[in-house]
Amino acid sequence: MTLKLFNTLSKKKEEFVPLKKGQVGMYCCGPTVYNFAHIGNLRAYVFEDVLRRVLELNNFKVKHVMNITDVGHLTSDQDEGEDKMLKGAKREKKTVWEVAEFYIDAFKRDIRKLNILKPTFFPRATDHITQQINLIKNLEEKGYTYFEGGNVYFDTSKLDDYGKLARLDLSKDGKARVEQDKNKKNKHDFVLWFTKSKFQDQEMKWKSPWGEGYPGWHIECSAMSMKYLGDQFDIHCGGLDHIPVHHTNEIAQSEAATGKKPWVNYWLHNEFLVLNKGDKMAKSGENFITLSKLEEHGFSGLDYRYFLFSAHYRKPLMFSYEALESAKNARDKLNERVLELKSKIKGKTNQKSINKSEYYDKFLSQINDDMNTPKVLATMWEVLKDDKLSDSEKLSLVLKFDDVLGLGLADLKADKIPKEILALAEEREKARAAKDWDKADQLRDEIKVKGYEISDGDSGFKIKKV
Repeated sequence: MTLKLFNTLSKKKEEFVPLKKGQVGMYCCGPTVYNFAHIGNLRAYVFEDVLRRVLELNNFKVKHVMNITDVGHLTSDQDEGEDKMLKGAKREKKTVWEVAEFYIDAFKRDIRKLNILKPTFFPRATDHITQQINLIKNLEEKGYTYFEGGNVYFDTSKLDDYGKLARLDLSKDGKARVEQDKNKKNKHDFVLWFTKSKFQDQEMKWKSPWGEGYPGWHIECSAMSMKYLGDQFDIHCGGLDHIPVHHTNEIAQSEAATGKKPWVNYWLHNEFLVLNKGDKMAKSGENFITLSKLEEHGFSGLDYRYFLFSAHYRKPLMFSYEALESAKNARDKLNERVLELKSKIKGKTNQKSINKSEYYDKFLSQINDDMNTPKVLATMWEVLKDDKLSDSEKLSLVLKFDDVLGLGLADLKADKIPKEILALAEEREKARAAKDWDKADQLRDEIKVKGYEISDGDSGFKIKKV
């Protein structure tokens, strides 16, 4: 079945055809490690994980690269604002190197909790300074740079298609967020290498042909993606906010250096997670919600992952704790149903029969249509409610769907209920049979205090850990 993906470059869905048969090179912009990732950031990494799983479902071998930005960069995409790593170091009274290590570890914990597959390569910008310098030298030799005010700039006027990803209208000056850099020849030019900036207390500096300094933001992604994936590759991902500047500048410098167009065939971007007033989540103020904060409210990483699937990755998703609670409840019911099926079957599912299922065809058409996770979730629940399917067929299909959704259903195991809790539950059953409702309620409360919840049904009671 054909896989179709929405390509930001063409602004339409396209059939996915890799450069090399059966193989895919995929680069994803990773975290800048000066603070925790917030849950808006994490939406991008879940979307990219689903993309990788869909590619693998379609029998592609995926080489997945996600960079770690551990170099000091300015908070604006336009070489303006504050230095992120320096800001984090001053805030926490640590060195920038210590800050980077702490938040790299925090990010890796977050993606494990979200059941995100580990990238094939996880390169750090500070480990690839040589590659970045060599790429800048290449651009210099080809006449795409100029040196002004102590810094090396990329000259965007040398390209006749600059801004094609974002459909930029270069005839309009637009409004700069802060005072324009006086060293720039053109508004959209950008720094490749800093030797002088307003931050002279930098810890992260390296020797270069242009003087001791540090790289601009955009150069690291071009240098590292090409090191691990070659001069041309298939897919580049990131958040919607990367389109107008960061990804636009990556394309400019990469195609100027390699002479190959397009540098990347498919550009995929996810929409924002927004709050009730439509505000984008940010790493400041009340908008800064981390995965740890969700855990403090009683939610898990997989609850949040399930919540993200309620909207298509290219649609804005409104966050609220009420909506997350609904997702948690739905996921709890899904887990209960899967555990029930596992207890009935008590053996291996028949995965071979899946390919003959109409439900599997429906799932494939939905997930291969630009990863329509809301429809896939709906189809999963249709399967579980279909009385015409056997328990084995239901479980086989749901587990196959979860190869893409990544909700951990294959590893799901029933909690082992302690003998003490079971004894209390049996005692409560006797009280109910004797219509001693006060004692039954007392025993229910005692069970709950010990961390378990009991529910009654036609087939008897059920106990689960809370």
